[in-house]
Amino acid sequence: QVQLVESGGTLVPPGGSLTLSCVASDRTFDPYIVNWYRQAPGRQRAFVASLSRAGGLTNYDEAVKGRFAISRDNAKNTVYLQMNDLKPEDTAVYYCNARIDDWNEYWGQGTQVTVSS
Repeated sequence: QVQLVESGGTLVPPGGSLTLSCVASDRTFDPYIVNWYRQAPGRQRAFVASLSRAGGLTNYDEAVKGRFAISRDNAKNTVYLQMNDLKPEDTAVYYCNARIDDWNEYWGQGTQVTVSS
């Protein structure tokens, strides 16, 4: 079965940049939409960004719009989240999500991003 593995999370100072990656274990995996979510301490898991297969349409949470960019490389079975101008408020565990249909989806285990001096 398909597994999603996130990587790239680390400690970064405010104003810095990071690129997170999410790799699917199955090269035939073809979700119709991929997403990034995040969960900060004491808060509920929140939507960050999405990318649809049809049309390559993107959507972003208002808090990250203009700073984050979601993309995918189908040849590498990888989804990316480019994060720029990071703020302490961006500190969270970031999760990759992929939806097959209305009833089936996959989640990664999460990668920790800490924005601090």
